[in-house]
Amino acid sequence: MEAFIILLSLFALAVFLGVELITKVPPTLHTPLMSGSNAISGITIVGAILAAGSGDQPGAIVQLLGFVAIVFATINVVGGFMVTHRMLKMFKRRA
Repeated sequence: MEAFIILLSLFALAVFLGVELITKVPPTLHTPLMSGSNAISGITIVGAILAAGSGDQPGAIVQLLGFVAIVFATINVVGGFMVTHRMLKMFKRRA
């Protein structure tokens, strides 16, 4: 139970820090940062696949949370690539 409280506190701190950082980013920097987050989301996908596919841990909750993490990280990666593609298209010269 003590480990759960520590992990929950760490998660709450990470959420708070993430919200604080994102709200302080000016709009002109948001698109390049979104593009750069694709690498981090790729690492998240690998970790989520390991969590969802590991049969060592008891219970379906770990597999369910791993699947949810895979879905959200994949949405983030695809969205990041779409934003990057749109941003780069704005800088192309029209023929």
